[in-house]
Order: sequence, then C-alpha cells, then structure tokens
Amino acid sequence: MKQPAIASLLYVLMAGALCGTATAGGVHAAPAAPLAATAAAPAGPAAGATPAAPASGAAEGDAGQAPAIAPELTTLDGILSALYGTISGAAGAPRDWERLRSLFTHEGRMAVHGPNKTGDMTTRVLTISDYISRVTPVFAKEGFYETELARSTESFGQIAHVFSTYESRRSPDEATPFQRGMNSIQLVNDGQRWWIQSLVWQAESEKNPLPARYLKGKH
Repeated sequence: MKQPAIASLLYVLMAGALCGTATAGGVHAAPAAPLAATAAAPAGPAAGATPAAPASGAAEGDAGQAPAIAPELTTLDGILSALYGTISGAAGAPRDWERLRSLFTHEGRMAVHGPNKTGDMTTRVLTISDYISRVTPVFAKEGFYETELARSTESFGQIAHVFSTYESRRSPDEATPFQRGMNSIQLVNDGQRWWIQSLVWQAESEKNPLPARYLKGKH
C-alpha cells in the first residue's frame, strides 16, 4: 500500500526530531543527500550587528533575492493566499520558491510541531531553504494542495497573529482532505507591505482534534 502523502511529508520535515537530534529553538542542518542546489545556512550575525530590516526581501540564507513588489502583499488576505498558492501543485509541478522566499522577512522561519517516534512532542525549526530542500523530493512524486478553511486574526499597530486552519489534499478536486491542522503565523508590516516573520504548524490528530471555533469563518 502506498504510504500516505502526509506521513511521508511529515517524516521528511521532522527528520531531525525523529532521529533525536532536534533541540528546542535550534536551526538544524538539512537532511542527508539534500538537493545539490540548496545553499547552506549562513552563520549568524556578528555580535552587536544591527539586524536586517524586514524589507530585505529574502529569508536568512537566501540573501540577494529581489523583493517582491506586488499589491497582494499589502493585505493579510493577499499574503496568506500567496503562501498557500506557492506550496500547492500537482506531482512534479515546479513551485515558485523565489516567491515563497519573498514572503518572509530576512530572519523568517518555519517550524513543524508534532510527535516523534516515541510519541514525545518535538519542534523542528526550518529556514526557508531547509523547508524547500525537504519538500521538493516529496512534491516531485505526490500532488499537494493546501487551502485555508478558516482564519482567526489578532492585530495591533503593524503586527498581526493569524490562526489559519488548513486542509491538505492530493488534488484540488479531492472531496475529503487527507489532513487538517493549524498554521500559527506572525506577520509584520514595514509601512509598505506585510511580511511573514514566523510560521508554526501542527497537524490535527484523533487525540487533538481542531476545536469547532476554528473550523469556519474568517475574523
């Protein structure tokens, strides 16, 4: 029987944690045999250095990419639509990874929170390049479409936090998603557009079902 897409995808993303090498809050090296084109993560900023402004246009490890100037990025609706759109596609369909990088601040990170082989909950922190190197082999073999089911937003000034309930399918016409879960997204606005500062997600499970309040509406 073919392994479900969600199982293989989560295994790839949680690889370090499943092997017992993840540490809380740490950024980990790419797994064995990463894509040859994936750049290594750079060293951290020198002590006393001024952090890069959000408008750098690329996540750390991907400096030099031109910032995306698009009207969609001036609204939360637009940047979240771009986020879901860039990771979705048919098996073997190329993703626009430069667009994905352009959605995040220079220091932007992704993290997946889930159980390891022993059942303990573990957090796997990823640079954008880490994420790309892990999911590209999976997306080459399996279709993956993620859409937003519901959203809960809190904002103040130029910062926002979004709980975005997601559904994952292998094809856009698949009636029932093979996986649901929650994307916890922090965003900042530099006065011109929104940037994703961090994205942490956790899949729904039988022991941890999504509450009804997160299953409909956008507020």
